[in-house]
Amino acid sequence: MGRCLHVSNHEVKALCSQVTILQRLLKENKKKVGEVKEENKRLKMLVDSYVDDLVTWPTEQSKTTVELQKQYEKLLAEVKELASSSIPKQM
Repeated sequence: MGRCLHVSNHEVKALCSQVTILQRLLKENKKKVGEVKEENKRLKMLVDSYVDDLVTWPTEQSKTTVELQKQYEKLLAEVKELASSSIPKQM
């Protein structure tokens, strides 16, 4: 009976040791989860800022394209006008 109690006591100590190890691992993993959540928040903010830039960039590019097209048409008209006025008419 004494041997049986000794074995049970040894098993209890081993289980207590395992519980202590598991509690420490749980604490460490909770800390890591918190760190990963913070990193995810930062990454989400970064992605959101990129999305905002990508949404505004095509609009700005479209405006620039329209402005360049207008300038091109204006310059083309001026060139045609200058070309037609500078060519001497032959008789």
